[in-house]
Amino acid sequence: MNRRAFMQQAGASLLAASVVKGTARSYGRILGANDRIVLAQLGCGQRSSGHVHMAQLVSKQVPLEVAAVCDLWSVARVQRAAQVRKAFQLEPKQYQYSEQMLANKDIDGIMIATGDFQHAKLCSEVVRAGKDCYVEKPFANDLNEAKEARDAVKQSKQVVQMGTQHRSEPYPLAVRAIIASGRIGKIVHIEQEWNVNEERWRFVPDDVGISREMLMDRKMEWKRWMTERKSKLREQDTDWKRWLLGRPYRPFDPHVYLEFRLYKDFSSGIFDQWLSHGCDLVHFWTDQAYPQTVVASGGVFAWQDGRENPDTCTAVMTYPKGFLYTYKTTFGNSYRSFSRIQGRDGTIENYGGEGASLFVVSREGGRQEIEPGDDGPVYGSVPLVVPAQEQSETVHVPNAPAPNSVGPDDDSIRHMMNWVEAMRDRKPPNATVDHGFSHSVVCIMATQAYWSGKKQYWHAASETIQDHAPES
Repeated sequence: MNRRAFMQQAGASLLAASVVKGTARSYGRILGANDRIVLAQLGCGQRSSGHVHMAQLVSKQVPLEVAAVCDLWSVARVQRAAQVRKAFQLEPKQYQYSEQMLANKDIDGIMIATGDFQHAKLCSEVVRAGKDCYVEKPFANDLNEAKEARDAVKQSKQVVQMGTQHRSEPYPLAVRAIIASGRIGKIVHIEQEWNVNEERWRFVPDDVGISREMLMDRKMEWKRWMTERKSKLREQDTDWKRWLLGRPYRPFDPHVYLEFRLYKDFSSGIFDQWLSHGCDLVHFWTDQAYPQTVVASGGVFAWQDGRENPDTCTAVMTYPKGFLYTYKTTFGNSYRSFSRIQGRDGTIENYGGEGASLFVVSREGGRQEIEPGDDGPVYGSVPLVVPAQEQSETVHVPNAPAPNSVGPDDDSIRHMMNWVEAMRDRKPPNATVDHGFSHSVVCIMATQAYWSGKKQYWHAASETIQDHAPES
């Protein structure tokens, strides 16, 4: 499972239209091949450090720089400004509020790395200000906000890339081609199980009895980072009411501010963070946009630390093409994460969690094998060695890194480069707002199913979620 840096903070506002009116550069400047693309960071938590890193890598190939950072919290924006200064050898402008930054006519594109519940509203602001946008997933966790942001993007001329980077990676693309070729036949079931054994999103400084060797360096880094941030976070150094961005008011709480993924008013946790990637891959592989139904279950079983969102959960979706999609995560055991695509004529197995690039395609499980022990293979030892008649083949992509169970880093230069090229050419990127809207629908349906205990139905004509089957 790729180790994602999670604590993202936000600048958030309702943009006054007059702030950016009349700025010609803001409304669709045509970028020439030698024009320098000027970017800004909106939200200066840990994920934004990956955004700056991606921009730095891309700048080695095309003229590009990060010239501004924006965050409600002074400590966060000072820290991100220091990274930008080191990466680009310039002094970035620092803003507390998004409308201040969006009024800067020299900025071409905004990269959003804020709280889950802020993405859609901020994306709407950005495109209405005439800026292109790279927005982290989930695109939205409220259906009305998802619709409003999607419509704002479509009504604009802006290029918006979702942060679902696997659409730009070579191995998911290769799997899509294999499925499209008909090699494994009609898809009947796709299953994903992506696990970790840690208190994800609530890292505490109590490591008594745990040796350094037992913890990954990056995990230790997150814990140190979180502990340091909590000690520095004071209400007077941020704008708590602005950060809430219309969500129910509660007194200032640094845990909520920094660990919003644990609290249901701000995030659905696993669904928003990982199902968003999982279902987006399913959509990518199968050319589907929306499920017909979703059910979900789970609970807090491993980490009794005050979190509201589950640390273990599963969601099951049905799709119009006639297949089942099952997603599961536990934070209490990290055993062998995998994805499996089952077709009538064969199977594609992926070894590893989200982003893993090791895919094996074979005839195993196809219609020539009624059941194991009859026509199918019988295994008597591990590791399993697939019989020759199953025609097992590891997927390799020319000129791509060798596949493995971890896969590429989250800081995908391919995905970032695709956005930059789309900005120059004024064309759709690999992960469009429609793709973002689709994964948001799945995550919202799963969340509603989890909390209500009821099956959720997607009504395509009205774009609504119901707890009863739509009338035919």
